[in-house]
Amino acid sequence: MSYIDKSCSEFAEILAAGTPVPGGGSAAALAGAVGTALGNMVGSLTAGKKKYAHVEDHMYALMEKTEELRVQLLELVDKDAEAFAPLAKAYGMPKDTPEQREEKRRVMEECLKLACRAPLEIMEKCGEAIELHKEFAAKGNSLAVSDAGVGAVICRAALKGASLNVYVNTKLMHNRELADEYDRRADMLIEKYSDMAEDIFEEVREEIRR
Repeated sequence: MSYIDKSCSEFAEILAAGTPVPGGGSAAALAGAVGTALGNMVGSLTAGKKKYAHVEDHMYALMEKTEELRVQLLELVDKDAEAFAPLAKAYGMPKDTPEQREEKRRVMEECLKLACRAPLEIMEKCGEAIELHKEFAAKGNSLAVSDAGVGAVICRAALKGASLNVYVNTKLMHNRELADEYDRRADMLIEKYSDMAEDIFEEVREEIRR
């Protein structure tokens, strides 16, 4: 099933249904796509305006990058759900015998690794989007600066939300070296981009309240 083809109300209903997928990772990816799209909104309201002719080429370059990220994040809505589905099934595997327990452990380990990759990718894409929002907020149409701020805040929430899907899976992994590597990547992305997004928010707030 492709969740990105659903309407907003249908997707919200599916999330609320209590089924294993889609879950928080897919929701984070969708939020990231929405936040990223606001960057293109700012760019579209800037490019072509005589007042902003000096940044028009820059806006088009930013919009090209933002559009690519938006499409990738939408794809990650389904990708995250697809990655988690096998893990949800693995939880229900029998464990009555030593052989069954070992097989379940093996399958779980593979599924946990797979389930970490999509949210890490969501985090990376949201971080890249936040960097672009910094440019949109600084150089875009002043009438749309609030949209750049909203986009940055939404991408920050998506990034932090996706991190929880990393941590909840690494906690259960037996391969602690790989788990620690995933955790470090998530920690680094939060450290790098969370404050950046908050700075964008504060700068935008100050700008529109002058």
